[in-house]
Amino acid sequence: MNEIDFLNKLKKEGRLGPTEMSNEIKMSYLKKSESNIFSAKLLLENEKLEEAISLAYYSMYNMLLALLFNTGIKSENHSASIILLNMIFGLDNSGILRAKKERIQSQYYVNFKLKKQEVKDLLKITEDFNAGTLDFISKLTNDRINAYRNKFIKMIKFDINKGD
Repeated sequence: MNEIDFLNKLKKEGRLGPTEMSNEIKMSYLKKSESNIFSAKLLLENEKLEEAISLAYYSMYNMLLALLFNTGIKSENHSASIILLNMIFGLDNSGILRAKKERIQSQYYVNFKLKKQEVKDLLKITEDFNAGTLDFISKLTNDRINAYRNKFIKMIKFDINKGD
């Protein structure tokens, strides 16, 4: 299944589509992102590498959700959200893809071994991703927000007037 088919499948399930833009929800996700990276650093200092990886990923994911809600896009699927980061906004999603892969490996596979330096590297990627995404969000104008939202609606062929 290609990315557009995947996104359209989620749209039909009601898990992807336009939503009300919400500064309040955006700010909540930004706070969660900040808390996640702070906690990931504490976990790293205390040799809790698997947990640090998970929170590094969730810091990035919450930053991504802040961007989506800022532009009025609802996505209830991690993979779809990551696809939209690149497809709609033209932003590099390789860092969050790496973090997602490492989170899955460390969380679900017992034979996955982490090194402290790998976690440090991922935290650096997380900080860079978050800073870049936050900068992107802060520079969005109403015109750019509407352009991204319209691009999303057109891409998934969502008729906002019919609700489908």
